[in-house]
Amino acid sequence: MRLRLYFGAELARYGFGGGHPFGTDRLDAFWRLCVSSGLAERVEVAAPVLAEESDLLRFHTPEYIERVRRLSHGEGGYLDSGDTPAFPGVFEAASYVVGSTVDAVNQAVTGGRARSFLPIGGLHHARRDSAAGFCVFNDIGVAIETLRSVHQIRRIAYVDIDAHHGDGVFYTYQDDPDLLIADVHEDGHFLYPGSGAADETGTGAGRGTKINIPMAPGADDLAFHRVWPRVEEFLRAGKPQFILLQAGADSIAGDPLTHLNYTTAVHGFVAGRLRQMADDYCQGRMVAMGGGGYDHDNLARAWTAVAEAMIR
Repeated sequence: MRLRLYFGAELARYGFGGGHPFGTDRLDAFWRLCVSSGLAERVEVAAPVLAEESDLLRFHTPEYIERVRRLSHGEGGYLDSGDTPAFPGVFEAASYVVGSTVDAVNQAVTGGRARSFLPIGGLHHARRDSAAGFCVFNDIGVAIETLRSVHQIRRIAYVDIDAHHGDGVFYTYQDDPDLLIADVHEDGHFLYPGSGAADETGTGAGRGTKINIPMAPGADDLAFHRVWPRVEEFLRAGKPQFILLQAGADSIAGDPLTHLNYTTAVHGFVAGRLRQMADDYCQGRMVAMGGGGYDHDNLARAWTAVAEAMIR
């Protein structure tokens, strides 16, 4: 099954200057390895897609969308308390991330392209009405709402192996019984955003449909493989109709912002296991997003491993 991979200058523009860890050079670092390894010849390269405002409104409030537009087109400043600058054109750059993720979802359901990978995507900290942690718009949330409102797919699995807890997704949907969330992240006692404790399993009707697995600083591949069977058992019991993966590369040893010690083998393993699960339950439908990762060699190798696993 051919993999659709989103690449283009429009996605590369989602990044922040002035030495910010989420720079605009992250996509190029990945693409260079794609070309040198031959992966670029084995995938369908798709141009980025600009989101319509109607796409953004499926998840975000009108007031917040207008604020991002206003700061993007003149006022400048920060979209949050200091992590996420509003550079000129940030509205369009973030809209290309969302639009590409939405296009991947649409292609999976109706376009005959079941699997896609978006290296610049998976902005899991943004809330409906605010930015956070380098994330302007939450493309994952928009994808979930698109699957439901456009394609009538409700039972969705969201798996997040970024070092940071995906709080923008988790707390938005913590009472939603049809969104399965499995989030394996560095313990929030040691890392932003400080959430995702093991006893956070959902609220109300959503209780028991979420698992958070905080990992101790220094956790390696062996530690990850000890907890993964719990994730897979949880997901298979839920029988999802669609799988979303946030494959943040900041969980790999040597990342400048985090303290986990995985190798890129973890990312390839997870993508491969979820690919099999997508074949078993979801008609092959799976979209993966690159998420975080602030060491260029790490993210290039991790995202290449994810893409390779999705086309086997």
